[in-house]
Amino acid sequence: MSTLFDLSFFVTVPFWALMILAPTWRHTRTIIGSPWIVLLPLTIWAIVAVPVLGALWSLVTSPSLDAITAAVADPALLTALWAQIIAWDLFLGRWIYLDSRERGISPLLMGPLLVATILLSPIAFPIYLVVREMAGKPVAVARQDSIPA
Repeated sequence: MSTLFDLSFFVTVPFWALMILAPTWRHTRTIIGSPWIVLLPLTIWAIVAVPVLGALWSLVTSPSLDAITAAVADPALLTALWAQIIAWDLFLGRWIYLDSRERGISPLLMGPLLVATILLSPIAFPIYLVVREMAGKPVAVARQDSIPA
């Protein structure tokens, strides 16, 4: 179970590396543009979650602090939850990357923000939303709007 726990993050590292270290490389946008990049951590989630689906279902349909506390003591349930978090963070990071490229936001600003998304997405995402507002409209839309009629 420990291997799957670790693997759920490591399968996402190449995608994060592209967004952070090679944001302007012509193939990065193509690769990251596919929502299928989250399939690897979700596959690990499925491998781990299917055998404990009954317990997982009970946990999500009748959530309580006591139930979640007990669930994280089960390595399979904790690994499934971790893989789901990792997949969500990658999906969110993917959206942030693609949106920031459309808006022409500097990769020098976005690199640290994407690292923050990996570590603490609930903090990084609102920060990105503020940066996004300050950046304004996507570059292509801004160009169209500036063309006189």
